[in-house]
Amino acid sequence: MTLTVVITGASSGIGEALAVYYAAQGATLGLVARRSEFLDDLNRRLGGRHACYALDVSDAPALHGAATDFIGRFGAPDIIIANAGVSAGTLTEFEEDLAIFRRVMDTNVFGMAATFAPFIPAMKGAGKGRTQRLVGIASVAGIRGLPGAEAYSASKAAAIAYLESLRLEMRPYGIKVVTIAPGYIETPMTAVNPYKMPFLLPVEQAAARFADAIERGSSYTVIPWQMGVVAKILRLLPNWLYDRLFTSAPRKPRGLIK
Repeated sequence: MTLTVVITGASSGIGEALAVYYAAQGATLGLVARRSEFLDDLNRRLGGRHACYALDVSDAPALHGAATDFIGRFGAPDIIIANAGVSAGTLTEFEEDLAIFRRVMDTNVFGMAATFAPFIPAMKGAGKGRTQRLVGIASVAGIRGLPGAEAYSASKAAAIAYLESLRLEMRPYGIKVVTIAPGYIETPMTAVNPYKMPFLLPVEQAAARFADAIERGSSYTVIPWQMGVVAKILRLLPNWLYDRLFTSAPRKPRGLIK
């Protein structure tokens, strides 16, 4: 039986690398991203047999239409990877950053729920005999709030909590919910960071590790593992020490959405 995988944010970065990985395994893909020309190019490189949906994940009706089309053609997917996300430096004191804040939250949090919503009824109806996964790409930036990344950190913290709630809801149906919190991965999103990024991982290696965690049905994992150690330490730091260490940490440029 051919594996079916839906990936949002598929036109570049982690999403593109995951699409390449799963296509090499013989999977049939649903590729979702805003830029149709990038999707078409990716589909051609992958053999031209996959379904492409050019839309914004904050557009729930468009996602519903894409899900209806995909399920009608291929049935309920085995894996849905809600990978689409944007990042930008934001500071609440600047009112012009509020629009960016909303866009980050709409894409990274609402967009994740809107991605899963139209597929879940069909996945529940497919039965427990299948290996079904709802996968959300969060970030280590959601573990503690980072300076200058108010919107991004808030969105990823919300994604982690949302996915945990969803995991409990899906458990009776045998649908695994996988939360992946990447550290620094070589993508266009991180390319604009004007600071050193520890444990930076090539995107192809990251995709293979993500796929392994998805196959295992891991409820929560940080990739690369070294950032997982850092994340555990950050959770334990008292606020006074965390504040002292991170108040002057480098920041992502304001207003640059990637």
